[in-house]
Amino acid sequence: MNNRFKYIITLFIFLFIAGGIFQPVKAADHGNEGEDLNVKELILDHLGDAYEWHITTWKDSHISIPLPVILYSESSGFQMFSSSKFHHGAESHNGFYIAKDGDYKGKIVEKNAAGEEVRPWDFSITKNAAALIIASILLIIIILSVARWYKKNSKADDPKVPKGFVGFMELFIMNVNDDIIKPCVGKNYRKFAPYLLTAFFFIFINNLLGLIPLFPGGANVTGNIAITLVLAVFTLVIVNVFGTKEYYKEIFWPEVPTWLKVPIPIMPAIELVGVFTKPFALMIRLFANILAGHSIVLGLVCLIFVTVKLGTAINLSMTGVSVLLTIFIDFVEILVAYIQAYVFTMLSAVFIGLAQVEPHHAKSHE
Repeated sequence: MNNRFKYIITLFIFLFIAGGIFQPVKAADHGNEGEDLNVKELILDHLGDAYEWHITTWKDSHISIPLPVILYSESSGFQMFSSSKFHHGAESHNGFYIAKDGDYKGKIVEKNAAGEEVRPWDFSITKNAAALIIASILLIIIILSVARWYKKNSKADDPKVPKGFVGFMELFIMNVNDDIIKPCVGKNYRKFAPYLLTAFFFIFINNLLGLIPLFPGGANVTGNIAITLVLAVFTLVIVNVFGTKEYYKEIFWPEVPTWLKVPIPIMPAIELVGVFTKPFALMIRLFANILAGHSIVLGLVCLIFVTVKLGTAINLSMTGVSVLLTIFIDFVEILVAYIQAYVFTMLSAVFIGLAQVEPHHAKSHE
């Protein structure tokens, strides 16, 4: 077990150091063109979505995995082809091309009869979408493998105590269930445990994969506000669909002086706004923390190239500082990956628990 732990730690160190190698290679190309490194553009390009999965750049050759492009245009109907047809955004295909600037920068556009850039309906499997699918498949494999072991063990004549990976997963799952879901939701926690456990492990796995720069990692999934928006909407729907009558009474007719409710519904309006601000906070918190972590790592790596013109001594010293700080921040981000999954699950459980409020006479009777 100790040897396995050492191997895992060594692998993480290798991957994080490799991240510091892969990212500068792409940045170095800008320097070869005689231009100053645009740190802002580099960071935004890395954090943004893409129609191909860029692996690295080797001797001015881009190594990437093409992804399927699925479009619907009002003029040409459905179109489906590989993103390799764009040749890394340098060429067009069937009238479609990737915009270099403007409001649609980085998106597939076409020109209408008036010569204006317009966007077709875009159903493409982008880098973030592909990473989302990969993480979901990985999560399903992990959970089903653990479930299969328990199913076989329950039918065995001599049931065994779970060890190794299964034992670790049991510890992990029970920790989330008993320390987060059960105390925050209350007596009805079993009804909501499947969603909350799924949300926790989905966020945690995507956060970890985002820290690994090698395929299939490196995508900024949970740092994409569209992903966190969907997760927050799920929590919003569950909270309000399964809310009790007492919960809605506290929103539309809270126990406050009557003049705060009629003729002007001041308190009901405030409570109604609170219904939407809670999931909004979930969305922004997860998005901002993961996005900030990726930005810090990239910013530290860029120090190597920003200080090139300041002299060899300064550049060498800043290179050492950049490497050490990048590795340190990467390890901190492992902790952040867990904390953000923990916080999202805990707050979702708290909001669900608040919606399960019972009448005061029922509580006193118990």
